[in-house]
Amino acid sequence: MHPHPILEFLFCRDSRNRELLKVFNIDGQIENISFAQDVTMENDMKGKIVSVSRKERPQSAVSFFQRSRNAIMGAADAVRRVAVKGAFGDDNRRAEALITTIDGMIWTGCSNGMLVQWDGNGNRLQDFLYHSLSVQCLRAFGSRIWVGYASGTVQVLDLNGNLLGGWIAHNNPVIDMAVGASYIFTLANNGGIRGWNVTSPGPLDNILRSELSGKEFLYTRIENLKILAGTWNVGQGRASHDSLISWLGSAAADVGIVVVGLQEVEMGAGFLAMSAAKETVGLEGSSAGQWWQEMIGKTLDEGSTFELVGSRQLAGLLIAVWVRNNIRGHVGDIDVAAVPCGFGRAIGNKGAVGLRMRVYGRKMCFVNCHFAAHLEAVNRRNADFDHVYRTMIFSRPFNLFNAAAAGVSSSIQMLRGANVMGINSVEGIPELSEAEMVVFLGDLNYRLDGISYDEARDFVSQRCFDWLRERDQLRAEMKAGNVFQGMREAIIRFPPTYKFERHQAGLAGYDSGEKKRIPAWCDRILYRDSRSASVSSCSLDCPVVASISQYEACMDVTDSDHKPVRCIVSTEIARVDESIRRQEFGEIIGSNENIRCMLEELCKVPETIVSTNNIILQNQDTSVLRITNKCGKDKALFEIICEGQSTVKEDGQASNHHPRGSFGFPRWLEVNPATGIIKPDHIAEISVHHEEFHTLEEFVDGVPQNWWCEDARDKEVMLVVKVRGSCTTDSRGHRIRVRHSFSGKTTFVDNKNNSGHIQANLLHRSDFQRLSGSSDVVDHLKKLHSP
Repeated sequence: MHPHPILEFLFCRDSRNRELLKVFNIDGQIENISFAQDVTMENDMKGKIVSVSRKERPQSAVSFFQRSRNAIMGAADAVRRVAVKGAFGDDNRRAEALITTIDGMIWTGCSNGMLVQWDGNGNRLQDFLYHSLSVQCLRAFGSRIWVGYASGTVQVLDLNGNLLGGWIAHNNPVIDMAVGASYIFTLANNGGIRGWNVTSPGPLDNILRSELSGKEFLYTRIENLKILAGTWNVGQGRASHDSLISWLGSAAADVGIVVVGLQEVEMGAGFLAMSAAKETVGLEGSSAGQWWQEMIGKTLDEGSTFELVGSRQLAGLLIAVWVRNNIRGHVGDIDVAAVPCGFGRAIGNKGAVGLRMRVYGRKMCFVNCHFAAHLEAVNRRNADFDHVYRTMIFSRPFNLFNAAAAGVSSSIQMLRGANVMGINSVEGIPELSEAEMVVFLGDLNYRLDGISYDEARDFVSQRCFDWLRERDQLRAEMKAGNVFQGMREAIIRFPPTYKFERHQAGLAGYDSGEKKRIPAWCDRILYRDSRSASVSSCSLDCPVVASISQYEACMDVTDSDHKPVRCIVSTEIARVDESIRRQEFGEIIGSNENIRCMLEELCKVPETIVSTNNIILQNQDTSVLRITNKCGKDKALFEIICEGQSTVKEDGQASNHHPRGSFGFPRWLEVNPATGIIKPDHIAEISVHHEEFHTLEEFVDGVPQNWWCEDARDKEVMLVVKVRGSCTTDSRGHRIRVRHSFSGKTTFVDNKNNSGHIQANLLHRSDFQRLSGSSDVVDHLKKLHSP
């Protein structure tokens, strides 16, 4: 029987005639078959209606209110479907992957990470939960089950569901797995493919890890990269071309990556409310944000020199990243995120936007922030940072079907669902903490304590920045461990960047109005690399080491009440030269005697014999094929497949051979079990049964209607019994010829005093012999005389 996952149900059909036998939900509860057919039809009709409506939809822009209505109607429909069907109380339990194992069990993997074991009749046996992210794929190999998750994690279980081990195989979801040449190959959704020995986890891994680590210096490469990070609170204004050149253009000449964070791109109560509403339906950005991206792109010679790889806007906050063309191939896996910190943690007048990407295989995160204002709001600013750091989620497993049903962009919805609600990452570990380097930039709004406006102006004019730094709130809070824990900032050697009169040059431009706000270093750039100690050098264990080569404000720019700040981060990035590492890996496999001996032992195929290689069946006849595992130490895994079917002519010769491919056994033949495990020194008995050809729909009042289906000719199939060990892809085969004699005649055994069943068993005993490999069987078959 073959189970099929269709949304909320599992459909169990007869593998030979495709007849629907049973329908059950994820809890193992039996569903009404007619109801399930209605569900299938309803889903098919919906798919057709959606596809037609999309084709007929005009290409003009859809208004925000239409999108909102679509989202509401989609959500209502989802609620209706769940209420009516009731199969899944939670979409997170949806079956995402399904396999059958060598012992005849069925396993399903769910969106909430749960693994469920079923028997062949659809009875739910037991559940396992070893990972909280969605299962993406399953692969059965031998006596093990490989599980790929949305987090990039791979786990290996035994057939009883016991966890044998797990590791991070990819940085992206594992979407498929395949077996070949003693390896399990995993495919990530970014196209990455990696191979793992079928024995993993096992003692072979420890030996290889030790040997490879000793040759680390041969395949380690150190890349030097400069990153220009710039922050500017633009105060809802627009900058001149000269201002952008002064801020970014002159500094970008020898950098590989440019990260820009803007605050207050656009503000106002109406804009903020509309922005919050648009976020809920997957819309983001504004014309002002687009203008800034285009102008900065022109400044950086976008297209010829740099490429914009990603951006994210939340209300007045905007982050955008450009990468130099010559290193673009080493940058990927780009994700964005947003966390509002305004009123009710829902409005984006304060908050953060972030961008995460991989550079030379190393994860880097850049976060543009705008925290709470006013001198006394230190604790609120600290809380804003804590909220952003803990809740910023770049990639969260999400059910794409639900996103489509609600009319919402799935990539945007992942951000909304995670960040607007302020949910911690699924594993409870902030995603920012997993990056090899993190850069925070923005209007952090920390002020100067214990100093008056006039005193601050005097110290600034005398460039006594050392004394002013002692009054800096951010420095004091970091020293106390209250905020930006583990992060560093270069020494500030420029005047406070807030607050200025617009279009007034020089230090005389500080706020001289009625409020006379005290100058402060509100605009900051901080970072963390991979070092646990300041003396750590760059290596595969400490893959990113950063230092600041420039940290300054552009005091000549007067387009805003804040001055733009820029910082050049010089980084060393350790990466693996995969081609060299593969070469070293191959040399270790070939030269290490312990590994060679271990592989030879693991790759052995247990010696087996079959009771016969010729079976004669008459109508409704059953015969028994015995497979004996002669190995006293290892289990033998077997699988029986049908290689092809032939028609037997009157002279007894087989002709018109038709390969079966992946279509299984012909409908007249039932082999049970077709797969299994034979313990050492044990025998497996296989039932080979002739099944009546007709199906129910071919009869009316007991009379066959499709006479062309009644094939009275004798038929013959060639079965192949594939045998292999638990930890090898190598196999040996036994070929078994099965002939259905429609007329009941046979030249093998005199059937005057014996039934067909006894006749078949006698044939088995007379042909019993030792067939240890496929070559033995082939040689033997050549000696056989066809009946």
